Order: sequence, then structure tokens, then C-alpha cells
Amino acid sequence: MTVYFIGAGIGGIDYLTVKGHRLITQAQVILYDALVDSTILKIAPEKCLKISVGKRGGKVSTPQTSINQLLVHYAQQYNIVIRLKSGDPAIFGRINPELAVLKTVNTSVELVPGISSVLAAPLLAGIPLTEKENSQNFTVISGHNPDSIDWATLSKVDTLIILMGARNLDKICQFLIKNGRSKNFPIAIIKNAGRENQQVWYGTLNNIMAQTANIFLSPCVIVIGNICNNF
Repeated sequence: MTVYFIGAGIGGIDYLTVKGHRLITQAQVILYDALVDSTILKIAPEKCLKISVGKRGGKVSTPQTSINQLLVHYAQQYNIVIRLKSGDPAIFGRINPELAVLKTVNTSVELVPGISSVLAAPLLAGIPLTEKENSQNFTVISGHNPDSIDWATLSKVDTLIILMGARNLDKICQFLIKNGRSKNFPIAIIKNAGRENQQVWYGTLNNIMAQTANIFLSPCVIVIGNICNNF
């Protein structure tokens, strides 16, 4: 009996790893997150149990305790159980509570990497994350709680990548400006990376809010740095 934590990548089947694809076609149970593309679920066997356990900010979400209980329940009954998470399962994937609860039962666990939006979204928008002159380093953070972040330090990073920051975009821009970044510092926002409805906005810390006014940006990746200045 094995529970496979698989990264579904950033979009449809094209962005699955070969190993992830193979395991999904053999799955008996799949517990999947909200951002997993529905086309991926279609390659699972017809008799496979497909259970949505999605979590989305501001929407009805499955409590973590319920997810833990489901994992234990199915892990003790089936040989191939898949915990399918968007992107890479271990990047802001709340993976630790689920791994911990599975250690309490007699089951094995395997982690299968996926293509993270951290890397893929900027590339698909034509933005290379590293470049000799403009981006010798990059830092990735969650934008859930900007009030708890050391913006004085992050304002000095060449390229800043922010996941789950759509609702706090204005705060993020203001914190960076207050900590030394120019109002004209470049920023890009990539929504629905890797999907047919991908959208990209390029701007500055001072004008990106006006460009995206009244637009629901989630899920998006925010890239802040001179590397965005070519657009």
C-alpha cells in the first residue's frame, strides 16, 4: 500500500511528468486539490475514486483534519492512493501534516515532483528568472500574510516571486516602495500559467493596480524585478 504525493504541474496533461502520468493511470483513489486541471483526472481508470479536497482562499475549503482522515482511511484499503497537488507537491503544498498522519499507519509514501509555477509561469511569460546583468538571484515567498514579512530585506532581492499574493497585491507594492524600491520598479503578473486562458500584465509598482483593477487575479504568480523590464 502506497500513497503517492504527485505534483500535477501548472496546467493540463502536457505538464505532467512521465512518472506522474503513469501512476495516475493506475490509481485506485485520487484526492485532488482545487487547482488541478480536470483533464488530468480523465486519464485515471474508470473505477478510480476521485475526491475533491480543494482549498481556495475566500471559498469553501476542505479542512486539513478531514483530508488527513481521508488519507488514512483510503491508505489502509487500497494499494495505489494518489494525493494530487497542483504545481509541485512540496512548494506551499501544506504537505507536512499529511505526511505526518500517514506515518502513524502501516503505509509507504512516495513523493513525485511536479513542475512548479514558480519556475514555469515566468518562463511562459517570456521572463527568464536568472540573467547575468539583471537577475543574479531570486527569492520565492507566499503572499498570504504580507504584514509578517521582512520587506526591508526582500526589497534588496534582484527578483522576487510571490505565490498566493493576488488579494494583497496593493499591500505588497506599497511595502516594497516604503522599503526603498522605486515606484517605477518593474512587475509582471501571470494568471492561469500554462492554461489556454493564461493572461499576463506588465507594469510598475505604481501602476499595476490600475492595470488590474476589477480583475480577479487568482491564481497568479507575481514577478518583481528588472528582469521584467524587457516588456
